[in-house]
Amino acid sequence: MAAADIARQVGEGCRTVPLAGHVGFDSLPDQLVNRSVNHGFCFNILCVGETGLGKSTLMDTLFNTRFEGDPASHSQPGVQLKSSTYDLQESNVRLKLTIVGTVGFGDQINKEDSYKPIVEFIDTQFESYLQEELKIKRVLHSYHDSRIHACLYFIAPTGHSLKSLELVTMKKLDSKVNIIPIIAKSDAISKSELTKFKIKITSELVSNGVQIYQFPTDDESVAEINGTMNAHLPFAVIGSTEEMKIGNKMMKARQYPWGTVQVENETHCDFVKLREMLIRVNMEDLREQTHTRHYELYRLCKLEEMGFKDTDPDSKPFSLQETYEAKRNEFLGELQKKEEEMRQMFVQRVKEKEGELKEAEKELHEKFDRLKKLHQDEKKKVEDKKKLLDDEVNAFKQRKTAAELIQSQAQQAGGSQTLKRDKERKNSGFL
Repeated sequence: MAAADIARQVGEGCRTVPLAGHVGFDSLPDQLVNRSVNHGFCFNILCVGETGLGKSTLMDTLFNTRFEGDPASHSQPGVQLKSSTYDLQESNVRLKLTIVGTVGFGDQINKEDSYKPIVEFIDTQFESYLQEELKIKRVLHSYHDSRIHACLYFIAPTGHSLKSLELVTMKKLDSKVNIIPIIAKSDAISKSELTKFKIKITSELVSNGVQIYQFPTDDESVAEINGTMNAHLPFAVIGSTEEMKIGNKMMKARQYPWGTVQVENETHCDFVKLREMLIRVNMEDLREQTHTRHYELYRLCKLEEMGFKDTDPDSKPFSLQETYEAKRNEFLGELQKKEEEMRQMFVQRVKEKEGELKEAEKELHEKFDRLKKLHQDEKKKVEDKKKLLDDEVNAFKQRKTAAELIQSQAQQAGGSQTLKRDKERKNSGFL
């Protein structure tokens, strides 16, 4: 029996209930808006650029708030990322804004690795979100999403080509974050030079394969304005928190000896265009692009590194349990292999150490034998010298004794002769 016949028979046996009034599911968008407003929003901006390009001033101007922060020096040993979070409110909408600055970027003599701390910071935020997703008990509804939604790359108003550091850094970041290039302090060059500079920047980005963020044109409500603004990239901006009275209005401006530059005057700079595109029109798209494009790419690479796939070689759904067991067995096999390698290495080192100890022991025995023989030879020499000395002493004593005996005999003989002469002299006197 055909499916259409079955459906007709089922339909004939069913009772149709006409709608008597308004159902109300058209209020779903309002419910979603109310829930989002109550929960609040978060938006994270990364400001990349050399020290002194007015990054902090531009952030103050964009959100019409004086953010706290000390001016950075040019003596940083390396690039450091400083993150600051602020709670803002406009009407009844709350926004948790995080501004991340690159302190010391471009100040070092060797700028080869200046981009690495920035890439590591972005990856760290992705990893934190991924770890939260992989938890058994997740709290994503209250998790503070610290992933970078927009990267404002500040370009110095040189009027020449982009620096190698700028091209390398943007190339390393374009797959991880939405890059919006802006020309900072654009009042430093003339209008004609600025136009040529924009064309040169766009040409160099395209020729080097740098993918910058393009404002979406798939939504009919914003397609026209976004398409127009894409042609104005990179935006040439000026920041200022000082207000001056121009005509009858107080406006943000910069006062120079030759005149006044109005920040919110579109004939002077593109600040209004940047504010409209970044905050009013495309903030949600930036958040969505961060999640669906950049984070998904990071998540895909990390899960593939861990061995997870959507399908097996036979194009069948891949089981998470099988993947876990396979990775566990692989890990245990690698662990066992490493243990065996470590055991063999330990045995080898023990054998080498035993050989070294035996060799050292042999050397010690040989040294001991040499010293013992040397000691015996020295002892024999000393004994020979002692014997010779004793013989000399005995001979000396004998000679001394003989001399004393001769001396005594001589004294006795001399005394006898003296007595004999005295006696003869006495006898002659008597006569």
